[in-house]
Amino acid sequence: MLVVYLDASALAKRYSPETGSELLDDLFEQLPIQQITCTTIGLLEVLSILIRKRNDGRLSKLLFDQAIREFEAELLANASFARTPLNDPLILSAAVLIRKHNINASDAVILQSALNLHEALSTQQHQVLFWCSDRRLGRAAKSEGIDVFDPEHDSLEQFSAFLTNR
Repeated sequence: MLVVYLDASALAKRYSPETGSELLDDLFEQLPIQQITCTTIGLLEVLSILIRKRNDGRLSKLLFDQAIREFEAELLANASFARTPLNDPLILSAAVLIRKHNINASDAVILQSALNLHEALSTQQHQVLFWCSDRRLGRAAKSEGIDVFDPEHDSLEQFSAFLTNR
């Protein structure tokens, strides 16, 4: 089984039109919601991105309101959407990743969470694909051994090939 772990930079594309949005729509059409995850902090980051886009005019009030309704219904209020849990030991273990990869604290926590999920699922012959549009975080994830897909630069064909080759 494949689990897609979403970084906020990629997930925000689902609710705000930009490069890669079509691929997020394809992802949500191709995989059951139970095979897509992110951290709660990632969800809050998406909310922050949408508010920032509303405030600077990239999202009209109408599009912002629609995006928030869809985001809340699809992820925040959806019990089928699996959020990867955060706790103090996970957060503290991410400190190593900050130093090692020169990433910020929230990215380190997200990466540590993805690494923990990757480790747990690999023992069950499952696979994690990390969808990320943050280049520094994507490089860090790759160097830690996680497959990375960037919806801004990768294609539907590459994602389909990944699905068939797993």
